[in-house]
Amino acid sequence: MAETKYGKYIIKEPLEKGMAPMLHICAEEGCYGARFDNFPVEVQLLCITEPLAFPHPAHAHDADEIFFIFGSDPQNYYDFDAEIEISFGEEGEKHIIDSTSIVYMPKGLVHGPIAIKKVNKPFQWMHVLFTPKYDMSVGDVSQHPTHPREKYSPEEIKKLKGG
Repeated sequence: MAETKYGKYIIKEPLEKGMAPMLHICAEEGCYGARFDNFPVEVQLLCITEPLAFPHPAHAHDADEIFFIFGSDPQNYYDFDAEIEISFGEEGEKHIIDSTSIVYMPKGLVHGPIAIKKVNKPFQWMHVLFTPKYDMSVGDVSQHPTHPREKYSPEEIKKLKGG
């Protein structure tokens, strides 16, 4: 098939393996976004099916971050039945997320740990960090997964699709 002028901007089936199957893009070497000049953000979308703890202790970023937390029924994002504990500030003020929510972390706000305590229905977790590469101004970034990350094979993707 001949190359097209704009086909390079479409990344098909960019699934990565991790604590859950994920869609992920950023500008780090070995990641899909690195092929684009000045790729602007780090984005990750996970389907959470069981309790887990994110690997980061309390940390902060030099950029704003947003978490989108919502039910996985695309016709009803409010169909949500899970419980997430997020700690804010250096004092670790704990908050429980138990409904579809957007969480804004301003630049410099210490947050974490983050733990998915209960999952009665799978849900979507998306985070957007407004910087090309995942970094921390406070905390240990070495606990963040590195690149390149393991990808699903065509056979595994076919199986995930139910084929």
